[in-house]
Amino acid sequence: MRLDKFLKVSRLIKRRTIANEACDAGRVLVNDKSAKASLSVKAGDTIEIRFGTSSVKVEVLDVAETVKKDEAKDLYRYL
Repeated sequence: MRLDKFLKVSRLIKRRTIANEACDAGRVLVNDKSAKASLSVKAGDTIEIRFGTSSVKVEVLDVAETVKKDEAKDLYRYL
């Protein structure tokens, strides 16, 4: 699954266009490397998103095309 779509489906970022812009700006790292929105994400990857002065680091546990809002948090875990 594409990185921008995973960020949207997992609800780490609210909209796919914003996820795309964050990737283009270099604020998203996958496995400690700057990532483009088209990067393929799989279980076991670590994603770090920098929001201004703070950052969020998560590990991908599962990849799903669509999930319900309350099940979205099961796709990742915070590190």
